[in-house]
Amino acid sequence: MGGGAIPKNAPQNIYPNAFPIAGRMVSERERLVGMTDAERAWRAQWLKDQHLSPNEPRFVPELQNELLNPIRRMYRWPLDTICKALIPAIGQQRAQSLRYYSGKFLLGYALILGVVYNLKYNSNDWTRKGGFNVTHSDKAVLKGEPGYENRPTRSTPWDYNNRNFKNSPI
Repeated sequence: MGGGAIPKNAPQNIYPNAFPIAGRMVSERERLVGMTDAERAWRAQWLKDQHLSPNEPRFVPELQNELLNPIRRMYRWPLDTICKALIPAIGQQRAQSLRYYSGKFLLGYALILGVVYNLKYNSNDWTRKGGFNVTHSDKAVLKGEPGYENRPTRSTPWDYNNRNFKNSPI
């Protein structure tokens, strides 16, 4: 087991960028210190290897089906279909951006609708335990100011947190 050979049963590297493949020559300062001919040739080959082929990145549908579970594929299907239809008209990058932002917009809109629905129909009152408890503070009115005579009067303790019990038809 010599010469840098990797054994067949060695665990795969789960962190692909754990080791910098550029070496010490990634820093311009290190390159200015001085490079040997071997390091110069290695650096030239490394820079050449960084250029992608014209047909990359490649889309492999089988890989997508392997990486996405069936439930995720199901809820992604509507926007993926729209994205595929838009690619010939507006291009790959714009279609994917539109797919991404329209999905986020629809999720945000559904969240806002859910909050509004709960505020409107599941308010917190004396008949239930849950729901949003929305309270309004009275405006501060000092003696002598207009509206002081019309301030709400709370004479008993149950006036403070009745949760619409007094207005109940029961």
